[in-house]
Amino acid sequence: MTSEEIEQAYSACMDSVNLINAGQPEGVSAEDWADMLARNKEHLQHMLTKDFWTDQDLSPIQAAAS
Repeated sequence: MTSEEIEQAYSACMDSVNLINAGQPEGVSAEDWADMLARNKEHLQHMLTKDFWTDQDLSPIQAAAS
């Protein structure tokens, strides 16, 4: 992967981190929120298995994925 592609992947991960950390949005049902959380955590867990990371800080991703 190019450095640009890695940064895009990191940015997508951080979008998931921010969504998880923000908590349940107003107007989203508990069922939909649980689904959103599960999908985003699964995405983060999958991305943590990738071997293309270089100097990115993965600690917020690890925390949100757990």
